This record gives sequence, structure tokens and C-alpha cells, in this order.
Amino acid sequence: MDFRLGRGPPSGVLSAAPSSCYDATRNGGEAKIQNLKFKTQRHRPKLGQHFLHDPRYRARILEALPLDTGDVVIEIGPGRGAMTALLAERARKVIAIEIDRELAQGLQEEFPQGSHVEIILADVLRVDFADLCRKVGASQAFVFGNLPYYITSPILHHLFGQRESIRAMGLLMQREVAERLTAAPGTRDYGYLTIATQIYSQPQIALAVPPGAFSPAPKVQSALVTFRVQAKFDRWFQTTYDEFLEFVKRCFAQKRKNLLNNLSGIYPRRRIMQAIEEAGKPASLRAEQLSTEELAAVFEHLTRSG
Repeated sequence: MDFRLGRGPPSGVLSAAPSSCYDATRNGGEAKIQNLKFKTQRHRPKLGQHFLHDPRYRARILEALPLDTGDVVIEIGPGRGAMTALLAERARKVIAIEIDRELAQGLQEEFPQGSHVEIILADVLRVDFADLCRKVGASQAFVFGNLPYYITSPILHHLFGQRESIRAMGLLMQREVAERLTAAPGTRDYGYLTIATQIYSQPQIALAVPPGAFSPAPKVQSALVTFRVQAKFDRWFQTTYDEFLEFVKRCFAQKRKNLLNNLSGIYPRRRIMQAIEEAGKPASLRAEQLSTEELAAVFEHLTRSG
């Protein structure tokens, strides 16, 4: 699966530091946030972070998350801990993964040894979610993250690759990307990224978040997207999903061309026309005019015929 939205992850991997915990349940989470903010206020963002600082939006985001009290939450990039203590008030346990050593050390000081919040110094792209769940006796986790804009694509790729260990997600991201993930067929934003997301989950924009809710304020609008993680085609193996995404990539290779022309260099035109007609669509349509299910029907016909 190939998500292409920007540059790749930061170079290098931080080794895991000794984990620490803190029981934040129902014990003044907001006061803890203010204390941690004071301790880390001199920290300058190095990895594209935009820290969520507005308490009103923290509360609104927490309310919008489909969290259960028994959930284990894996938090990606807790930063200064703006959401960490609040998440701990709603969930059984929070495992916060932070790549920035200075921020992770500040969080470990704020959340000392206990039973409810664990801070891990690591690159989330190298973390095995199944292993984290197994260590805390959970089959699946809820994932929350305020994603740096330039690394949204690799993180989504990583998360969907570990979807068996994820029940649902709530991710803050650039609104433009959120609109692409949730786009409908026939719209401008509908494309490869839409399908690559929607074959593994049901994404929904839950909340618009303005630049002023962050520090430093980004130059773009943000949105909270919630995901119910569930594969669309139960009959497919992972290899079939991988082959389908390569097929979709070719379908959208040149968006101005219709589906027939984009695929004609790979399959005989007659077979392509038959596959599109079997899906109940005219051969003159472009890929963006077909739903995921319709593109899957064309794909299955072509691979079955091949």
C-alpha cells in the first residue's frame, strides 16, 4: 500500500526508553496539563509538531472520540501531554509513543511510575501494536494521534498494516487530507488515497479544528477524523488487497483519462470493456466516477479473466 502525501519519516530511530506510568484517572487532568505545559514551554518544535493548547478544543475532541471505558489507548505523538491525561480519564490505560527525547523525558517526569499512563520513547513507524496490546492483555487498542502534517501518509500506512490490533481511531490531521480520506465518488477529492483508506476503515470528519487551537498555529485548517477499522472485503487475503491497490493506482494514474485508456497498456481493451460493462458502467467513465465496490468488481473480473 502506497500513501503519497509528502516526505517520509524523520531519519533515524530512537531506542525505547524505560517506560513510566501515572494514574491520572479522575484526578485533575487539566491541572496536570497546565503543569506540564509550564515545564516544557521552552521546547521548540523540531519535527513539525503543532501542540494542541486550547482547552475548549481538547474537551471537544475528547467528546468526539468513540472511546470505551475499557479501551487501551495508543497515543501517537503526545507532545506536551495536552490530551494524555484527558484520555486516561476515559480509558483503562494510555500508552503514549513519543519520538522526541526531550518531550518524552518531560512526560515521564509528569507521569511517574503507576498503572495508567505509559510513556514510550520510540518511532511509531517501528512499533508493533500487536505486541503492545499483548503486553497489557488487550486484543485491540484505540489509536489517537495529533499527526505532524508531513508524516500523515506513512503513519496511515503503518496503522492500516496493523489494523488487526486496532478497534477504532481518532486522528487530527490537515483538513485537506481529511477531505480526501472521506471523499465520495465523483468529487474532486476522491482518488487513490480515498480508496486505500476506505477499504480498511470507515472514516468520518468529526470536528473542524482551527489553527488558533494549536501552538505554534499552523498555516492550514485541521480536522479530527474518526475511523471504524473494518476491512471492506472479507473474502480477500492481504495479497489481494495489495494487488487491488496497485490496480487502483493505475486507474488513477492520469485522472483526465478514462478507465479504459488508463488500463489499456496492461489488459486487452476488449477485456477491460467487458469488465466495466459487467460492473454496470459505461466504458467512457473515469476512475473517479466509480465507487470502491465498482472498481473492485472490475478488478476481480480482470484478474479472474487473466
